[in-house]
Amino acid sequence: MTRTTSARPWRIRLAAVALPLLLAACGGDPQRTTFDLTAPGDLGRVGASRAQLVVNEPTTVQALDSDRILVRDRGALSYLPDGQWADRLPRLFQVRLIQTFENASRLGRVGRPGDRVVADYALNSDIRSFGIDAVQSQAVVEVTVRIVSDRSGRVSAARAFSARVPVSGVSGASAAQGLDQALSQVLREIVRWAARA
Repeated sequence: MTRTTSARPWRIRLAAVALPLLLAACGGDPQRTTFDLTAPGDLGRVGASRAQLVVNEPTTVQALDSDRILVRDRGALSYLPDGQWADRLPRLFQVRLIQTFENASRLGRVGRPGDRVVADYALNSDIRSFGIDAVQSQAVVEVTVRIVSDRSGRVSAARAFSARVPVSGVSGASAAQGLDQALSQVLREIVRWAARA
């Protein structure tokens, strides 16, 4: 009798530890590789300006306001199971756009809100598309950009930018590489246009 009662708490403790581990192994999320986006440095000739610019975090739809890599297949949206971005896409886009401006070295100063930049202009953007078109096997990036005067609040210039890059397959590595290349094209165009505008 004493032997049975002393063994029971030990078995209960073992079950309490083993059950959560077993459930985690069965129902856990698949391991995802984290990918980053890069800011291009080879911008060629870019017009110079002394204007100071604040780059706001872009707006986007809820499906893109995430660290997941989006796939569009005939109108249906899903996320790659084996890949994710290093940060939320809007924040990552904002950081890489600022770095691209800095790499060009053609503006007075560029920063984020709160960086104590006395801005002449604000750059507002909206990410319309940023993902893989599974039907066309392409990485697609589409962004609209507006330059707004900080003094008057008026839109000084506005334009849409887009790029499409073929991808070899719908997997984390090929998708991330294709989207990074498409983004680099878009960032170069935005910086060249903004320096002139």
